[in-house]
Amino acid sequence: MERKKIQEERMKTYFIQAAKEMLKAEGIKSINVRSVSYRAGYSYATLYNYFKDLNDLIFLCVRDFQDECERSILEKIKNISDGKEKIHAITKSYVEYLIEYPGIFELFFLEKMNNAGNKKEISELIYTFLDRICEKHWNVCKEKGIINSAQVEIKKKQLYFLIVGMLVFFENRNQPSNYEEFISLLDSQLDNFFEW
Repeated sequence: MERKKIQEERMKTYFIQAAKEMLKAEGIKSINVRSVSYRAGYSYATLYNYFKDLNDLIFLCVRDFQDECERSILEKIKNISDGKEKIHAITKSYVEYLIEYPGIFELFFLEKMNNAGNKKEISELIYTFLDRICEKHWNVCKEKGIINSAQVEIKKKQLYFLIVGMLVFFENRNQPSNYEEFISLLDSQLDNFFEW
């Protein structure tokens, strides 16, 4: 790789890392061009040398967070059988990741994307994430004749809305009131969901 390209990638990494740290710790409201640039150690004008705008940077952060989340999930579930059990474990691990990093949860599910230039791409990336990492295991369920293709599509949506709804109430309304109660309720809801 030529020297200029290496330098460009290094500079991008500084800004991405700064934005990710801020998103994890403080949420989307802490993000603006000046605050990210200051955290990265450069002037705000420098950011525009490497990104179209702040939304371009946020899009890259979403991808990085999803990669990080997927690595975390795969590490936790490696000894679980493919199929329903793995979908269950992936889902629970995903929820746990989002609880651990409320700023990421906020970015993924609460932030309005009215101003994001690439809002459709970001939205699609977030909305399809759980489906993408569970796809192989939904296919195993279909191959075993446990569920058919039409049912899989319905179940995917139900599962997605179940966990997002639970997370919204827990993160924003403190319902249930503590983590242990939330995880107990989540386990109960997932057990009921997977009774097919």
